[in-house]
Amino acid sequence: MIAAVSPYHSIALSRLSHDLAAAGLDVIHMEFGQPSTGAPAAAIAEAHHVLDTDPMGYWESNALKERIARHYAEAYGVMVGREQVLLTCGASPGLVLALQCLFAPGARVALARPGYVAYRNTLRSLYLEPVELACGPEERFQITAAAMAALDPAPDGLIIASPANPTGTIIPDAELAAIANVCRARGIKVVSDEIYHRLSFGAPAGSMLQHLPDALVVNSFSKYFSMPGWRLGWVVLPEALIDPARARMGSLFLTPPVIAQRAGLVAFDCTAELDDNLATYAANRALLLEALPALGLSRVAPPDGAFYIYADIGHLTSDSRAFCERLLRETGVCTAPGIDFDPVDGGRFMRFSFAVSTPLVEAALARLAPWFAAQQQAVARTAA
Repeated sequence: MIAAVSPYHSIALSRLSHDLAAAGLDVIHMEFGQPSTGAPAAAIAEAHHVLDTDPMGYWESNALKERIARHYAEAYGVMVGREQVLLTCGASPGLVLALQCLFAPGARVALARPGYVAYRNTLRSLYLEPVELACGPEERFQITAAAMAALDPAPDGLIIASPANPTGTIIPDAELAAIANVCRARGIKVVSDEIYHRLSFGAPAGSMLQHLPDALVVNSFSKYFSMPGWRLGWVVLPEALIDPARARMGSLFLTPPVIAQRAGLVAFDCTAELDDNLATYAANRALLLEALPALGLSRVAPPDGAFYIYADIGHLTSDSRAFCERLLRETGVCTAPGIDFDPVDGGRFMRFSFAVSTPLVEAALARLAPWFAAQQQAVARTAA
């Protein structure tokens, strides 16, 4: 039987937005976690040099793997060997690789609901069973150690993300350690999605490797490094899984693009430029958190990191997919429906990505204010 995979509604809305733009609509893209800034200038310069001088081919950059390994020592105090770092064509293949190395078909893997749509769909594609745990405002939409301890029977695995998509919430370090302890005691294998690390608006997110050295960590150059189109990521593996992972990588994905690896090595130390991007996200976050209550969107998860705001629109609709499409057609602002992230309660949520420029956030808010006011009035008339 072929695995059933749910639609990714945000992609469909994005396709529609491009069609509408081609027909003349001025679209502001707030549907994807895609930085509007490009790669760092020095990384782009290196890419030009590679194009001029390197015929390229199938290749792994040991220098990049060493730099990533050094990052774990510098940022988290965790010692990682170079060969424990496997370079991937972005985080998505990294997630496939991690799950294939850990689980046989039929394994049960826990994850938060709401959570990134591709977790659920990738699990099903690999004939693994998602065990979705409802995480509401009380848990700040995050997995807790208590929830993992209460699962009966224990799942085979856990996918955890901090900062999370769609909410941007970060698991405090003490809770992350408690989750690690529960997973260790119950034999639950952990995949930690850390692609939003270095994008935080307060205390930085901790790595699961600080508490569970056998965890598999997935990361990417798409978010902090502002390089989504370069398709470059990595997985950190325990030593026992290096050979199985390399065998799968070689057969399924070969190597990441040479040009991306060379540019990524340069990008790793462009922190001044990249932290300027973070300052823009922080300003955008502040604008939205101030403006959304005036739009009637007062129930949100204030993001600790990443570049998302997950807002409750249950007083306006129970069909977030149709709601977001109507918003797009009538205002040109493209957003993500909550149904992508939560198949049970997501009909009453939507996600805004503020990875765009500050002027675009301001322009979006100018369009959203009268539109949401009209929705509130329509609901009030219906109730009367």
